Amino acid sequence: MSRLLCLGECMLELSSPSDNAWHLGVAGDTLNTAWYARRCLPETNWTVAYGTRIGVDLFSERVHRFLSEARIETDWVQRDPQRTVGLYAISLENGERHFTYWRGQSAARHLADDSAALDAALHAANVVYYSGITLAILAPEARAKLLQALAAARSRGCRVAFDPNHRPRLWDHTDTMVQETLKAAAIADWVLPSFDDERRFFGDDSLQACAQRYLAAGAREVVVKNAGDAMVVADAAHQQVIDQGPPQVPVDSTAAGDAFNAAYLGARLADQPATEAARAGHALASRVIGAHGALVALDA
Repeated sequence: MSRLLCLGECMLELSSPSDNAWHLGVAGDTLNTAWYARRCLPETNWTVAYGTRIGVDLFSERVHRFLSEARIETDWVQRDPQRTVGLYAISLENGERHFTYWRGQSAARHLADDSAALDAALHAANVVYYSGITLAILAPEARAKLLQALAAARSRGCRVAFDPNHRPRLWDHTDTMVQETLKAAAIADWVLPSFDDERRFFGDDSLQACAQRYLAAGAREVVVKNAGDAMVVADAAHQQVIDQGPPQVPVDSTAAGDAFNAAYLGARLADQPATEAARAGHALASRVIGAHGALVALDA
């Protein structure tokens, strides 16, 4: 069995499909990708695992139970008796999401503190997926430790996928975010940026410029997402524009990029061409933005 390991922070999610009630769920960017990846990868030869740190309280138990029920392997979930899981709430305006966070006591901020546990998880993985949020929540020393461990894993043959997923409010300075993002890209087989963010923080004037910047940093393959508009897939030899037609109006854009990443990686791990993988990502993201919440049932 091959193993995809997603690293990051899973949180309790408050979403409000109406003005009268809040729904409590479990989500988080890399967890969303793990959840969708479990549905995109065949269970006959792929295990999807999640690597994080949670508490021992009832809400942490809820997160652990959620992972198990979603058929996501929990062997690499560390426990922290002093901390718990983070919480966020989603409010919507014209289908666009706005977040409020409570994550100061999140145990996931310490997911890279235990070097032995981190190394064991990475040694067990064939593919590792993580994001800029994974990096942002860590202290600088832990962030450096994680990047070093990922580089070592890649040198052993593990493939690495990275979504920059810029959240400047989680960083001490946007310059730090930019620098750490490029360090992560240098050890990535796949980089999966979103153009709106890249244009804002890196000043890219085109999808192609964004892709080329990440290739120059060391990434092997880049797909530049573009909120449903034409996107670009690129490697050292080729760049290609993929246009799936006019973007649809979202009911809720939460987790669209996370779902795209899951379908894209699922297709690439099945040896499909990058262009077909991008189309698969677009198709799944289009389904996800048609419903409320981060995790949308796909069997309907």
